[in-house]
Amino acid sequence: MTNYRRIYTPGATWFFTVNLAERNNNTLLIDNIEQLRQAFRYVKQRRPFDINAAVVLPEHLHCIWTLPSGDSDYSTRWNLLKAYFSRSIDKGEHLSASRISKRERGIWQRRFWAHLITDERDFNQHIDYIHWNPVKHGWVKQVADWPHSSFHRYEKLGIYPLDWGGGNEFNFDAGE
Repeated sequence: MTNYRRIYTPGATWFFTVNLAERNNNTLLIDNIEQLRQAFRYVKQRRPFDINAAVVLPEHLHCIWTLPSGDSDYSTRWNLLKAYFSRSIDKGEHLSASRISKRERGIWQRRFWAHLITDERDFNQHIDYIHWNPVKHGWVKQVADWPHSSFHRYEKLGIYPLDWGGGNEFNFDAGE
C-alpha cells in the first residue's frame, strides 16, 4: 500500500475534498443532507474546529476548516464524520471484497485530499473554488442557486453579491 504522508500543522487552515466511493449517478450526500449536517455537528461537539467555507454536492464535498491552536488532527475528525454519516443511513451500497474483509461500509473513498492554506490569497481562491463548484459541475447555472453551500452565508455578510459567479470565473483545479 502507498505510504501517504500528510502535513499536520497545529491551528492551521485546510482545504479538503472528500468523495464518495461510487461517484457515478450518486446523489447520496444531498439525499441525506440532514444526516450529513448532523455528522458535522457531532464531530464539532467532540473535536471543535471552524468551518470557513463548504459545499456539498451529490457525490463529493469541499470544505475549508481551521483547527484550534495546538491541534493538528484533522484525520480523526474526517474518520469520525464519515463513520457517523455511514451509520446514519441505510445499507445497500456495493461492497468490494476488500471492504467486506475489513468490515467497512462502501460509502466513502478511504482517502481524502488535504491542502494546507498558505496565505490570504490561497484562502480566498479556495473559497471561490468551493462556491463555484456546483456551477463547474453543471448542477446549476448560478452559484446562488445551489442550496448546500456556504455561499449564502457569505452573501448575507456582504462578501459576495447575490449574482456572483454568473460566468466562467475559475480555471484552477483545487483537488478533484
